Amino acid sequence: MQYVLIGIAVLVIWYLLANLRVVPQSEAYVIEFLGKYKDTWEAGMHLKTPFLERIAKKVTLKEQVLDAPPQPVITKDNVTMQIDAVVYFRVFNPMLFTYGAINPINALDNLTATTLRNVVGELELDETLTSRDAINSKMALILDDATDPWGIKVIRVELKNIIPPKGIQESMEKQMKAEREKRETLLLAEAHKEADIKEAEGHKLAVVLEAEGERDARIARAEGEARALYLAKKAEADGLRELMAAGIDEKVLRLKQFEAMQKVADGRAAKIIIPTDMVDLTTKASVFAETASVGSAVTNPEEHAEEVPESHCFDKEKEFGDYDGNGYDRQKAETDETLGTRRAE
Repeated sequence: MQYVLIGIAVLVIWYLLANLRVVPQSEAYVIEFLGKYKDTWEAGMHLKTPFLERIAKKVTLKEQVLDAPPQPVITKDNVTMQIDAVVYFRVFNPMLFTYGAINPINALDNLTATTLRNVVGELELDETLTSRDAINSKMALILDDATDPWGIKVIRVELKNIIPPKGIQESMEKQMKAEREKRETLLLAEAHKEADIKEAEGHKLAVVLEAEGERDARIARAEGEARALYLAKKAEADGLRELMAAGIDEKVLRLKQFEAMQKVADGRAAKIIIPTDMVDLTTKASVFAETASVGSAVTNPEEHAEEVPESHCFDKEKEFGDYDGNGYDRQKAETDETLGTRRAE
């Protein structure tokens, strides 16, 4: 009896070891019972019924990458290019992935190639080269809808390489070179234009500043001259007020007249006509003594007349209208008459 119990214990242990299964994380086991789908084991420990149940397929639930080989694709404008795409997907239903298609990965690969041809065939060469995002989005939407019965979720699609024919590549390089040369020419022209504008603006500003400086200088000079004239007139007026306040007499005024005549006769006049009232002052000793220098300059007009050439006197007299053209000098006659009167006195 003891041996029977030991045998039963051994059988139980063997049964457990033979039929106990541990499903790893991110995996799922599809279980069949007598050839028919029974259950899907998630991550954890499970016990399989021997001889009746079997693991039909082990499916990974991780995201997978399908790198499709380059495919010859013809664009709308009849350009053949080599394009390869990369598909990112994951299995969301292990049962559909197991029973939906014989080889779902291969089916997805072929579906990607045909979808790529259809999408690119609706575009021209330039659109294909510049519309990668649109192609990726459209292909991802089409593949996701088509693979739902297979239990596959297409996450995104990326175009890996777009290889146009060699002739197209050379044309594209020439076009790119021409575009860059055009851009360079435009930039140079724009730079020259800006330089000319800056130079013109600088010249204009210089002219304006020069004009403003000249204007300010003229204003300053005019203000200075006006200020000097104002001060001179003010000083003259102040002098006159001081003289009026001091109560000057006629003698002082006569003296001022002689001083003025002395300045007039300072070697720049050929003849001087002395008023009669000034000649009368010579009889007054006090005033005559103070103005001796002026008197010596005018008492002997004949000597002064001898120093000046006759032709010069003629010109002066003719200039002022004192010569009548017949040899009669009115200013000389008046001067002689005045001098005769003085000698008589």
